[in-house]
Amino acid sequence: MERPRPERLRMTAIDPSLVSLFTVAGKTVLVTGGSRGIGFAVAKGFVRAGARVYICSRSAEACEAAAKELSQYGECHALAANLGSAEECRSLADRLAERESRLDVLVNNAGAIWAEKLEEYPESGWDKVFNLNVKGPFFLVKSLLPLLKAAASHENPARVITVGSIDGLHVPSHETYAYSSSKAAVHQLSKHLADQLAPSSITVNVIAPGMFHSKMLKGTLEERGEEAMLAPVPLKRFANDTDMAGTAIFLASPAGSYITGAVLPVDGGTATTL
Repeated sequence: MERPRPERLRMTAIDPSLVSLFTVAGKTVLVTGGSRGIGFAVAKGFVRAGARVYICSRSAEACEAAAKELSQYGECHALAANLGSAEECRSLADRLAERESRLDVLVNNAGAIWAEKLEEYPESGWDKVFNLNVKGPFFLVKSLLPLLKAAASHENPARVITVGSIDGLHVPSHETYAYSSSKAAVHQLSKHLADQLAPSSITVNVIAPGMFHSKMLKGTLEERGEEAMLAPVPLKRFANDTDMAGTAIFLASPAGSYITGAVLPVDGGTATTL
């Protein structure tokens, strides 16, 4: 006997008010370290979502090439900068202010890593990592405050989103002492800034990625292999472009307007199911 077929689902229109919960169209966004890796993925997401995006990186050539590639999806501009010093952060802010009167979203993604045996770990490596990963985000926020405040309102705050790491939440097995320490530091710094900037209607949050196919991960992946790398990851895959861009867009959208001081792991459960 033939089973009765289930009634075909009726297509219904999506409520526009729900779609608008996650819109970032028309926002002005700056993504540091935007020429590759997580920064490129986040920048691409914002460009495709209708934002006007600026990306920066140390290499002017790489920055221009990335901006040209992203421009096929929407509006993207390049501003080269090495954000390891307060002076460079001020310079970037000044150049952006020449083009824009407000900044809706700052994504602090530029970062560095240094791996070395404890007995051989150099001061230069430590300083390079902390200068870019901690000092840079602090002085860039400081330098961009006028533009962020100009974009901020009580119901629609300006947003600062910093890319941290799950290595700032747990102890990594590899010898990247400055990196894990700097990420823990920038997590705490972001919470401190969230408290201080809330009266100015500026939210500050952290995305803490797990393993993402990037230049930083390449050496370890080649050494250990994909299966071994994914063994401790409950969801058994690497973070991808959609994971990074989607989380950043959520935090920058109306849906994320009441979230501040949060550290959001995007790691497939690695650091949160220990």
